[in-house]
Amino acid sequence: MGCGNGSVARVLTARGWDVTGVDPSVEGIAQARAADPALKIATGSAYDDLAAQYGHFPVVLSLEVVEHVYAPRHYARTLFELLEPGGTAILSTPYHGYWKNLALALSGRMDAHFTALWDHGHIKFWSIRTLGELLREAGFVDLRFERVGRVPALAKALIAIAHKP
Repeated sequence: MGCGNGSVARVLTARGWDVTGVDPSVEGIAQARAADPALKIATGSAYDDLAAQYGHFPVVLSLEVVEHVYAPRHYARTLFELLEPGGTAILSTPYHGYWKNLALALSGRMDAHFTALWDHGHIKFWSIRTLGELLREAGFVDLRFERVGRVPALAKALIAIAHKP
């Protein structure tokens, strides 16, 4: 959910996964199709009834998407509905926590990091607590979080792994 230019979909397909990708970006889908016309990808978003359109999956991957959505509860509900019972959702988002935000403020880089001038950029900023709350509200269980890139307190990204009962 959020396949962008299809780069991850191409790698997973090449490794034997049966991948279906959706992204709201017409330009991203065009780039993905140009790079590999055989990819199963389409224009769509978390605001669509994707489960009715594509069915259910054992794994749903959504990398660097949740920070762009206006209605995160709708996004989480769609993610949950796409999974078959016992399925796994894996998502990532830029990490935000107290120490990282403090470091950004003290270094004078807060404006550059949280720029309001990036069209279609990041509009939500997630911590482990807030992302966990969102996923639990949607019905996910057995949540696990990994901070990656740099030392954990200043991590670049947050990876969430969540399960549908």
